[in-house]
Amino acid sequence: MRISTSSLYSDNITTLNNLQTQVSQTQQQIATGRRILNPADDPAAAARAVELTQSDSANTQYGNNRTAAINTLSLAEGVMQSVTTLLQDARVIALDAGNGILSDSSRRSLATELQGRLQELQGLANSTDGAGNFLFSGSQGNTQPFVNTAAGVVYQGDDVQRKVQAAASRQINTTDSGADIFMRIRNGNGQFQAAPAAGNTGTGSISQGTVTNPALYSNNSYQIVFTSATTYDINDITAGPPVLVSSGTYTSGQAISFNGVQVAITGTPANTDTFNLTPSTNQSVFTTLGNLISTLSASIPSTNAMNSVAYRQGLNDAYGALDQGLSNVLNIRATMGSRLRELDALQATGEEVGLQLKQTLSKIQDTDYNKAISELSLEQMTLQAAQQSFAKVSQLSLFDYL
Repeated sequence: MRISTSSLYSDNITTLNNLQTQVSQTQQQIATGRRILNPADDPAAAARAVELTQSDSANTQYGNNRTAAINTLSLAEGVMQSVTTLLQDARVIALDAGNGILSDSSRRSLATELQGRLQELQGLANSTDGAGNFLFSGSQGNTQPFVNTAAGVVYQGDDVQRKVQAAASRQINTTDSGADIFMRIRNGNGQFQAAPAAGNTGTGSISQGTVTNPALYSNNSYQIVFTSATTYDINDITAGPPVLVSSGTYTSGQAISFNGVQVAITGTPANTDTFNLTPSTNQSVFTTLGNLISTLSASIPSTNAMNSVAYRQGLNDAYGALDQGLSNVLNIRATMGSRLRELDALQATGEEVGLQLKQTLSKIQDTDYNKAISELSLEQMTLQAAQQSFAKVSQLSLFDYL
């Protein structure tokens, strides 16, 4: 078979170009660290690499979201720790105020201290995060949640909790409504509030009591009406006209139990004196501290403050309300802690997933340097041999054999 000179040259040039292309591609694989330089190199692996890259990008974004959520929740939990300490201190002050031999000036000093705590509490409630967004204003991050008005402290935020996408199928609340933390605190003992009627003339005061049997307590309204200095009737006034529940003999400080509830009255009630038990309603912690300040600031003519019915009742109400406030704050902190633990767990899982994705992606698209260097050496050797053989063949001529 005859091979023309042009065919000889053309075939060899094509071969040399292909070999040079292989050498160049292998050099690029080594230089870039990527085995797949374009999808045509390995279509199936390239498609899988794109999928893994997208998954890794999404996982990284979830990680950033979790980090931001952890920072916000940690900051909020720190504020709530300060609120807890403040309310505990306020309760200690209320207990100190129960010392009946305190002078008016001493009680007013306690009231002044509480006034400072009230301002501090409002400052904590208006705390912001690192970006200047208010922590407890719901979704209204740019709106100051608590402001002073003629009617007292009011809430200007909303009840929407800000969320982050912490994982593909999990959203987690990063904020809590300030109304739930500071405003919606059930007064009394959390289920009912006990209070003396405004027209009482005796010296009786009533504790906030407890629900001793939830199965018997029906959230009704009751009145304890003294029929003499030592006897009383208990009436159910939920439906309007009083319905007699029971009657009893009064002993100061002795528990009065009925329909699953228990209270205690101390002092000397007068005939017709009345004590009301009504279902609890919402009372802000700001109102609680304000009421206690008013109780401590009032002038008491008696040398023993505890002889004042209003003073004694004011302290009883403060004890119950502060306990409810503390309980509410601790419950909120418990939910924050639960969310922080979940975020930590998701963060650890996300880091493991990210590592696995990167390892898998590396196996698919990264260059095996040992293999690539060996291939490059072989390709260079092949190219060099082809070049040398072509050089010899191209120099051949029939005249060399004549």
